[in-house]
Amino acid sequence: MPGENLTRDEAIQRRATIDTHSYKVSIDLTSGPDTFLVDTEIYFDAKPGSSTFVDLIAERVFSISLNGLDLDAQTIFKDSRIDLQGLAAKNVLQISSEQRYMNTGEGLHRFVDPADGEVYLYSQFEVPDARRMFPVFEQPDLKATFQFTVTAPARWKVVSVQPTPTPTMQGLKDGEEIATWEFTPTPIMSSYITALIAGPYHEVRSELTNTDGRVIPLGVFCRESLAPHLDAEYIFEKTRQGFKFFGEEFNYPYPFEKYDQLFVPEYNAGAMENIGAVTFTEAYVFRSKVTDAMRERRVVTILHELAHMWFGDLVTMRWWNDLWLNESFAEYMSILATAEVTEWKDAWSTFVASEKTWAYRQDQLPSTHPIVAEINDLDDVMVNFDGITYAKGASVLKQLVAWVGQKDFMRGVHNYFVKHAYGNTELTDLLSELENTSGRELGEWSKLWLETAGVNTLTPTFETDSEGNFTSFSILQSANKDYPTLRPHRIAVGLYEFSNNDKLELVKRIELDINGAETFVPDLVGVKQPDLILLNDGDLSYAKLRFDDRSLKTVTTRLRDISDPLARALVWGAMWDATRDAQVRAGEFIDLVLNNISAETNSTMMRTLLNQLTTAAKLYSAPKKRDQAIDRIALTLWGLAQEAKAGSDAQFQFLKTFAALAQAPEHAAIVEDLLDEKITLDGLDIDKDLGWELLIALTANGIADADLIERTLATDFTATGQQSAAHAKAAIGTPESKAEIWNEMVATAGPSNLLIRHAALGFMRVRDHSLLEPYIDLFFLELEEIWETRSFAISEEIIDGFYPMILVNEKLRSATARWLAENVDASSALRRYMIENLADVDRALEAQTFDASGS
Repeated sequence: MPGENLTRDEAIQRRATIDTHSYKVSIDLTSGPDTFLVDTEIYFDAKPGSSTFVDLIAERVFSISLNGLDLDAQTIFKDSRIDLQGLAAKNVLQISSEQRYMNTGEGLHRFVDPADGEVYLYSQFEVPDARRMFPVFEQPDLKATFQFTVTAPARWKVVSVQPTPTPTMQGLKDGEEIATWEFTPTPIMSSYITALIAGPYHEVRSELTNTDGRVIPLGVFCRESLAPHLDAEYIFEKTRQGFKFFGEEFNYPYPFEKYDQLFVPEYNAGAMENIGAVTFTEAYVFRSKVTDAMRERRVVTILHELAHMWFGDLVTMRWWNDLWLNESFAEYMSILATAEVTEWKDAWSTFVASEKTWAYRQDQLPSTHPIVAEINDLDDVMVNFDGITYAKGASVLKQLVAWVGQKDFMRGVHNYFVKHAYGNTELTDLLSELENTSGRELGEWSKLWLETAGVNTLTPTFETDSEGNFTSFSILQSANKDYPTLRPHRIAVGLYEFSNNDKLELVKRIELDINGAETFVPDLVGVKQPDLILLNDGDLSYAKLRFDDRSLKTVTTRLRDISDPLARALVWGAMWDATRDAQVRAGEFIDLVLNNISAETNSTMMRTLLNQLTTAAKLYSAPKKRDQAIDRIALTLWGLAQEAKAGSDAQFQFLKTFAALAQAPEHAAIVEDLLDEKITLDGLDIDKDLGWELLIALTANGIADADLIERTLATDFTATGQQSAAHAKAAIGTPESKAEIWNEMVATAGPSNLLIRHAALGFMRVRDHSLLEPYIDLFFLELEEIWETRSFAISEEIIDGFYPMILVNEKLRSATARWLAENVDASSALRRYMIENLADVDRALEAQTFDASGS
């Protein structure tokens, strides 16, 4: 039986059988706290006499009628499907059902705000979860119009794809005034980008003039208890900048009627591109001080979702194998827009620090796959929301733009929108337009870049004369033996030398095409060897980089003196790659970061380096060196926090990471004095969220207990406070506490997605690794039942959060390998998670061995 799955073959067959036209969906949100009522009418054509199925995950189905004939719901509704036989040329399907609210971030999520008891709802349908709210032919190429009618408390705000209509009052129910909102039909669209958001949301209104002259209403929403922290005007400003940039770059006006942006609780991802009703994680409503990296990421996310209105919403992929193109295009365009029209001019350095680091890691796992992945079913889709889909794809799109030229790229995209508006496409539809505008044949390019996996490595090789001038210069390209493809690259080579002000500056840059195992660079013959040779200068392509001996010496001694932040980001990335590849010892990387991080100006690069420091110390350091490395990093970061500019982002980041690593008694004492304000740092306030981080550190060190956590929660009885309290409780370092958290979050169904996520962070925070040793066997004992009985989002949270990676020992490796050997028939998606975990353990063990070989 299919369970809740859908295969590509089934989708192709269903699309060949039917053609959807319209939905009328009436939703009653007043029936109670657990479920809601839905009446659905679907109008569709079919081959006469054929059969098909409609997707639905429901608590109960009351009635089903096809073309006026009542059907036996008990017989034909099973396994997330309603079986439909004997179809006519024109069909009307009517279904009345009871649907369940979710607390997993899937379907229609229901949240009760602990601050005031108010109820907030929002939908999240990508990939297959519209069927959790209403019956639907759940595949992207069965587009239709959707007309929603919603009954809810009259005081609520109700938002969907179309502009919110004036509600009709229905009278009292259980003492509350009830109203009905009847929305107009949507444009032709895919079901996964429909939306419903309802509750007593705080709303701020504005508008803008579209590039076609239309006035587009704008809205920004959040929970009422977060309203004091909502900086709506800044969000409107970034939105206006994005509308203007995309409208002009695409030469195609924003195609829909309005644009609302809603910040919602317990969100699994960053945001979702529902047409005209974009939902965001409410972590982007800043109630406390956040890093500049977080502030920039919010801008990128706002522009990413806006780019989707054209690419993904106006024109949609036919099937999920082209999911990468939706996400990669939006990611590339959002970074481009951020760098071009917002104050975050260094966005491409951020891209290297964040997205490309993610991509390179994902592409070197055994589970790597071509950008155009083989997506056989919905399970494949869910695990392919990964660093290949987003980050590698965006990196390769950047290479494609360099390959065809940006003007020709944008002209091709414009033609693509014009030709395929409101339709479904495949990759070849876009490539053909780019071929027409650029004159470049892209079939071979696509085959090498998009249909093969793996990352290439570029290395300079050369000879010099007695005066230090190049007599030959070549670029070597290599590939992993398992993924041997060598690709064509459009790259730049940057030569850097120390200037009069003792900074490492670009003195020469050439741009060229390279291909094959070796490419000669005659333009560099006769040029003096510089202090640093940087391949892929400007980050035009996607490849790992290696240095010649002189450049490596420059990097390891003077990295902080590279003046250009993008060049610096590329060097940082190359050194981290070498550490992960066991070519640079963990201790050497730690030294490099601690000696140079105070000069870093890009906030995301700083955040990435601090995370890499933590990984190097906890996972890649030889076990006998681990605690010493962690304590040395913490002590150095505390010193850097004291030396940093008052109130600066660097000061904030250094302090946060110090607290996260503090495990020596003297460091825990500093944290305690900070929380008690016996020690202060100029320009830094211990606000609510930072206070929780310090308290979590004290809990992990045995200084704070459950009673203090509860007292702190009483002063911050909010969603964020509850999540932080879960984090803190899980960090208590006793066997009894760990067992309690495991039973509550893993062994028992019920906790919400974000409570599980935060508890997992605390659970893994241990200095005494023996506390987690029992959970190796427990994890694998309960793994399959979790996968079979929990939703995908909850299973993912548990697997990601509670796999005891922090142990990184032979016992964990053996248990993971044994499970894979004994469960060859398990879900391919579940096996993929375990294959990736095993690869991460193997890589860490190799790095530990290499680190142990050094002094």
